[in-house]
Amino acid sequence: MKIRKKLPKAPRAGVPFAVIGYSSAPTITELQTWFDLEYGGPLTVREAPGQHRSETSPLLLATHGPWQAMVQVSLPDSDADAWKGRLAWSHAHCAGLWRSAAPRADAVDATLHGARMVRGLVLLTDGTAYDVPAQRYLNPSDCTDRRLDAFEVRDHVTVTQSEDAERGEWFSTRGLSKFGLDEIEVFRPVGLPADPAIERLFAIAAEFVRRGQSPNVGAAVEIPELAQTIQIVRHRTVPSADASLILREVTW
Repeated sequence: MKIRKKLPKAPRAGVPFAVIGYSSAPTITELQTWFDLEYGGPLTVREAPGQHRSETSPLLLATHGPWQAMVQVSLPDSDADAWKGRLAWSHAHCAGLWRSAAPRADAVDATLHGARMVRGLVLLTDGTAYDVPAQRYLNPSDCTDRRLDAFEVRDHVTVTQSEDAERGEWFSTRGLSKFGLDEIEVFRPVGLPADPAIERLFAIAAEFVRRGQSPNVGAAVEIPELAQTIQIVRHRTVPSADASLILREVTW
């Protein structure tokens, strides 16, 4: 008996993977043609199941091989205005993209497919994307430079830096939640160069993504790229604009 693959349901609410601000929307044919030329297609696009027919801009299911993402080319005016106010951009219209749910083992490929879709929408509209989990803006020049031919953790994760009044310089990742992982943080003395800490966090993030899990508090984890062992010393949750930020503190 043939087992039919269950299709992902259209998201009814929730934070998108990315939002894309633009002035003029591309056609679906333009998006498919661009994707096929860039990544070897075919990209198939059809309406996602489980949505109300009254939607003026339906959710579209964009599929490339086994990977899927959902796109709403024109968000409702209320949503577009909310993002416009929050992100302080001048774009008149806004698209939303949701990566379909995937097992943790498939999160890398699903995330790469979603990022490629975002790249196409930015380049075709000459617009601006905001990667919500990574808290990063992407303009056409960024998307021209980031071809996304293969997976690189830096294309999907950022490292932020700020000062903590009690513990010194605070470095933490954004974007590991795309892979079902907790974000990583480390505290360093004020005045030390920032680049070494940032590079170490990227290497640790890449290793956690490769392993597909966040180590438990108390664990010692070898990071081959650094030829170093790190320790997981704390787990905590911090409020954030879109969702609670779940962090695991590391030391080395």
